[in-house]
Amino acid sequence: MTDNPNVATFRVENRIAWVSFNRPDKRNCMSPNLNRRMGEILDELEHRGDVGVLVLKGEGSAWSAGMDLKEYFRDTEAQGLGAIRKAQRESYGWWRRLRWYQKPTIAMVNGWCFGGAYGPLYSCDLAVTADEAQFALSEINWGILPGGGATKVVVDLMPMRDAMYHAMTGELITGKKASEWRLVNESVPLVDLEARVTELANVLLEKNPVALKATKDAIRRVKEMTYDNAEDFLVRAQEAANSFDNDGRKEGIKQFIDDKTYKPGLGVYDRSKQGAN
Repeated sequence: MTDNPNVATFRVENRIAWVSFNRPDKRNCMSPNLNRRMGEILDELEHRGDVGVLVLKGEGSAWSAGMDLKEYFRDTEAQGLGAIRKAQRESYGWWRRLRWYQKPTIAMVNGWCFGGAYGPLYSCDLAVTADEAQFALSEINWGILPGGGATKVVVDLMPMRDAMYHAMTGELITGKKASEWRLVNESVPLVDLEARVTELANVLLEKNPVALKATKDAIRRVKEMTYDNAEDFLVRAQEAANSFDNDGRKEGIKQFIDDKTYKPGLGVYDRSKQGAN
């Protein structure tokens, strides 16, 4: 159980779960307690029928300034290897859960995003940042390499020269630069950030949830496959998705071919009619 459940909080509105890092006085640094709470929140929300999209945000002026140097590192290391491994399991564990989450996920980066925060940033399916936000791999500045998956994040998302510069210098970059370097999908002024994320979440809410889950998993899986392996995997994944929600697929085809009420390249089929006949 979490010692203080308020270190991370959530609210659900209009099928969007707004999940918040809630240590604004600590710039939302991730402590063992916060990591434990995030695992509990993900458990609670994953299969709720009134949740269609999860948004991960930060309270105050930061998204997350990374791992809490005192609580996550110094205090844990003082307890020995067992405590270190436990803290790692709890942090990496909820990031891994987030990567394969049942619902589509969006990182809404309102402020500082440093170091270990790149773990949950990468784990979210989509990411929108404020122009005014600041990003950095700060590990080099206090004498370690970017661990906990952070190096893998920048190598996966950024061109090699940008990733090398980012990791070796520890320099701050703005939300705009993070978008140019593809750490995030897009950058908007801070005053427009929540509205843009809400708009994007509503786009996802219109989609078939079975197809969304299959699609997000496929994107992550095939990245490291050969073309032939990916082709075979995707054929099987499509068959599995069809067997799980064949009515949705049939309704979409019907509305296009028979009803002529929509065009796949220009919008989404009307899911409210699914199963009506």
